[in-house]
Amino acid sequence: MSEVVKNRPRYGVMRLVDATGYRLPLAGVVSILHRISGMLMFLLLPFILYLLDKSVTSEVSFAELQRFTSGVFVKLVILALVWAYLHHFCAGVRHLIMDLHYGLDKHTARKSALSVLIVSVSLAALIGLKLFGVF
Repeated sequence: MSEVVKNRPRYGVMRLVDATGYRLPLAGVVSILHRISGMLMFLLLPFILYLLDKSVTSEVSFAELQRFTSGVFVKLVILALVWAYLHHFCAGVRHLIMDLHYGLDKHTARKSALSVLIVSVSLAALIGLKLFGVF
């Protein structure tokens, strides 16, 4: 009898490797990305404020800022921030609509999660094309 108790799985204790085995529904992925995008915006806030400060200080500092933001890495950081904002906004609107008790069933929640991903990624791609000078 003591062997059965020792081999019994422990519930409530979850490690990171245990979490990687789960397959989240699309609504769960959008929810986690909503949190990640909020954290990304919060962490990049000093960078945004630095860019704003440089842009309004003087014409010389604005020219320096233009040279600084012409680098590919900085443009990728700006694009990540743009995606974070767009995704966070779209997912936030989705959550507000769900707070009104619309779209809570499984099928509608999946469709709204998919639409959030499509809208945020496509808008970020358009802004990325503009940012990298395609048009």
